Amino acid sequence: MPTGQMFINGKWQAPLTGETYAPINPATEEALTPVAKGDERDIDVAVAAARKAFDEGPWPRMSPHERGRLVWRLGDLIQQNLDEMAKLESLCTGKTLFDSGKVEIPFAAEVFRYYAGWATKIHGETLQLRENAFTFTLRQPVGVVGAIVPWNFPFLLSSWKLGPALAAGNTVVLKPASQTPLTALKFAELVAEAGLPEGVVNVVTGPGGKVGMAMVRDPRVDKIAFTGSTEVGKQIMREAAGTLKRLSLELGGKSPNIVFADADMEAAIRGAMTGIFYNKGEVCAAGSRLFLEEKVHDEFMSKLTERVKGLKVGDPMDKSTRMGPVVSRQQMDTVLSYIESGKQEGARLVAGGGRASVGGGKGYFIEPTVFDGVTNRMKIAREEIFGPVLSVIPFKSVEDGIAQGNATTYGLAAAVWTRDVSKALKAARAIRAGTVWVNAYNLFDAALPFGGFKESGFGREMGSAGLDHYTEVKTVWVDLS
Repeated sequence: MPTGQMFINGKWQAPLTGETYAPINPATEEALTPVAKGDERDIDVAVAAARKAFDEGPWPRMSPHERGRLVWRLGDLIQQNLDEMAKLESLCTGKTLFDSGKVEIPFAAEVFRYYAGWATKIHGETLQLRENAFTFTLRQPVGVVGAIVPWNFPFLLSSWKLGPALAAGNTVVLKPASQTPLTALKFAELVAEAGLPEGVVNVVTGPGGKVGMAMVRDPRVDKIAFTGSTEVGKQIMREAAGTLKRLSLELGGKSPNIVFADADMEAAIRGAMTGIFYNKGEVCAAGSRLFLEEKVHDEFMSKLTERVKGLKVGDPMDKSTRMGPVVSRQQMDTVLSYIESGKQEGARLVAGGGRASVGGGKGYFIEPTVFDGVTNRMKIAREEIFGPVLSVIPFKSVEDGIAQGNATTYGLAAAVWTRDVSKALKAARAIRAGTVWVNAYNLFDAALPFGGFKESGFGREMGSAGLDHYTEVKTVWVDLS
């Protein structure tokens, strides 16, 4: 991974700007290795390489068996380089080394292996419609894919796009978040090591406003796969209208985590902790609104608050740390401003509420924070905070819990906790969200589609549904008369 360079057409090269920047380690506030600061001109070169690789290169014409073998090889190389990739991920994001090394990078490797198996199973259909005609469909790759990924799960969310795109025979230009580019650049090394043809995967680093939007506007790019904020997703839709390119958008969330009185309380408390404090709450599907049935509210809050106050915030490289810093000073300031808003609107602060004192005051650490007595009208319950801030809202009945859970513009994920199977299924059907967990939270599998309703976006990632976004269906009619 050469310093200050990007990966285009199978080669490392300096940005045409000649500029670099250094991402910041959020745990120490120290600069990391210099990275290329690209702009629209670099995107122009990268898209041209991806376009040529698709239109003239061997990748989409390769046998599905061979393409699947190379995608599987990428999964193996990720696993072989697990320790380095996990460290790079934690250095940039502030997530614990346990989360990077034991959960997220291995999951990304599994995504590539899952889609490698799909390479040989993408097919059309034969339709016997008329005696004098032979009619069938072909399922073909879309073309050039622009993948734009956020800073909260930089490599895992890249894998959700790269895996199906490559298995289907597309070429890709990957634009990582400017705060967290190092695992994408390391992956470019693995692409070269795996032996993928030149131009099939390109990685361009730089500010999203220039680099990402240049891909969105470029008519040579056939599809944009984006994960990020709803606000930027709307902007991408507006910009993409000029070329009518295909979009899949996985956007924000304000997910309800609904605990009924008959739930296993210990399991639900663990689920509430995981739902909001995993990855310091920087999770689009975070269970940021905890709904507690009034009958169990007081007991649940007493136990939950005790657990929250015992949660260790600290150095993400320390094995005993359970929560690292948020990704940047800007994000820290944003989260702290939401906490102040909660106080001003009358929510009752029961845990946390400020900047955590770690390592002599350096780092963007925030105390795990819990507000009780919240209503859906409050800003902290309406807007995505993207930090370790939990809003607790009481409810009276099944219908009330579902209604309040649905009272949001978002619809990415939700959870219900109950021992009553009938109640669980009723709630799962009624909640307007792309994923509903029952007696669990934040569980994912490469075979299960993930995506949102409402302003949480459209399209699905992972599973066979995720593959559909990277293929086009073509009808062929052969006249036999």
